[in-house]
Amino acid sequence: MNNFIQLSNITKSFDSFKKVKVLKKVSYTFKRGKIYSLMGPSGSGKSTLLNLLSLIDRPSSGSISIENKQINFNDSKKNDILRANKIGIIYQQDNLLSDFTALENIYLAGLAAGNDKKLSLSKAKNLLKKVKLLNRSDHYPSQLSGGEKQRISIARALINNPQIILADEPTGSLDIETAKGIFDVLKKQINSNRIIIFATHNRFFANKSDCLLEIVNGNIKTINA
Repeated sequence: MNNFIQLSNITKSFDSFKKVKVLKKVSYTFKRGKIYSLMGPSGSGKSTLLNLLSLIDRPSSGSISIENKQINFNDSKKNDILRANKIGIIYQQDNLLSDFTALENIYLAGLAAGNDKKLSLSKAKNLLKKVKLLNRSDHYPSQLSGGEKQRISIARALINNPQIILADEPTGSLDIETAKGIFDVLKKQINSNRIIIFATHNRFFANKSDCLLEIVNGNIKTINA
């Protein structure tokens, strides 16, 4: 079965001065081997949905299943382990650790998943080579360009060979030519056992996905599949 992530009647509300329902009974199945783009205006719920899929946040109601196993959002320790081993996250702002080099930023993510330092270092160097930044291994984030930092973020997300890659506006803060390069690196990471889901405002990149989804009035609308 290619079905890998299943959302069933997911709702998500936030309480401020009044309750705001961002997602409204969302049901959708994500399949292995595909890259999905997620579009919608600011505030439509793209980042909210990615936070739920990453198990960082929990739905107000409904359920999420990964590999036909329903997530128990009360078991945060188990979910942390699942996230470390199965989910790679790429943010719009790279979120790199400023006091660590490019190489260290990557292999520390390997250590966090319980791998030993030698293995994590080896994997990190191979990933730096993969994103064509091996010559920048010892540079700190402040010494890297925006595109270079985003390549490091992609390498960091791949260190534990995740089956799910989630990217929140990964090209949003970059000029178009740099953004195209970053998107090409991201798209090359798809394989038959992996899902990539990325949020974007850019229809040019969204149209390059296998499935273009749009969040409309709190629900998912399939534009193409």
